[in-house]
Amino acid sequence: MSPSSPASHLTRERLAALLDGMRDRRVAVVGDAMLDVYLRGDVERISPEAPVPVVRVRDRKYAMGGAANVAQNVAAAGALGTLVAVVGSDEGGERLRRMLRDIGSDDSALIAIDRPTTTKTRLVARSQQVVRFDEEDDRDLTDDDVARVLAVLDRVLASADALVLEDYNKGVLVAEVIAHAIARAQARAIPIIVAPKFRNFFAYRGATIFKPNRRELESALGAAVHLDDAGALPATLERLGARHLLLTLGERGMALVSPDGQVQRIPTTAREVYDVVGAGDTVTAYLATALAAGATAMEAAVVANFAAGVEVGKLGAATVTPQEILDAYDLHAHDG
Repeated sequence: MSPSSPASHLTRERLAALLDGMRDRRVAVVGDAMLDVYLRGDVERISPEAPVPVVRVRDRKYAMGGAANVAQNVAAAGALGTLVAVVGSDEGGERLRRMLRDIGSDDSALIAIDRPTTTKTRLVARSQQVVRFDEEDDRDLTDDDVARVLAVLDRVLASADALVLEDYNKGVLVAEVIAHAIARAQARAIPIIVAPKFRNFFAYRGATIFKPNRRELESALGAAVHLDDAGALPATLERLGARHLLLTLGERGMALVSPDGQVQRIPTTAREVYDVVGAGDTVTAYLATALAAGATAMEAAVVANFAAGVEVGKLGAATVTPQEILDAYDLHAHDG
């Protein structure tokens, strides 16, 4: 299972055609939306009230997180992303709606329920995160709220070219929503991309590409994953019931497991790793848009791998454009 060059699986002409084909594809993104808040400032003294730094906040920035960041990357790819998620009837929920509209995405599938919008506030001083505050209610949705999600999901999936299930264990992707979404997508023969977390990890049978990272997979299996064990990953794929398993490995790239048991390694194309936040969301978005444009699983993985290599060179949960992917391909091909 030795890694092979990403460019060896995809010509530049094919890559350009896929990126062009992503335009106007419709991707339904279902899962846990979050609002990320970044407070940046300077530490000048220690508080007289307690042995903690006093941070004078100079700047406040808002960003879309979780499933909202996937929808944002879908839009950056030139596709049409619709986010099916829940928010609170609060300022955070309204801000997410505005941010979606600002990128040309549809906010009509955001459902306001009686819980706060999941918000993560990071306090950063001298480029170091001092503390993070999480405001959330991660209990499973009530039966009434599940029914509202299913109704919106049916409307959105009626015209979708791909389905993303983005799970952050915040209560949206309960078993009923997962099963319903997969059944509807299968009935329309559209690709299904799953970014799982620990709860309901084995509830995604029928997915086209199941995309955990190594830590998530090992946590779910309760055992270490040995990449050089020829039978380990194919056996895991069979247990998951997905068509393909795409295991993301950070600086070691990715491993794609196919139905025939073949395991193909894709090395990272990152030239500089500045911040890994949001890289997984970027991978998920480009997997979905590439498959919607007609890519094979391997082609989609290579496109997503290039997108991840660009994203980690940026600060925070950033988006990646098709032109940046083409530029990264050209740099990689030149280096090779």
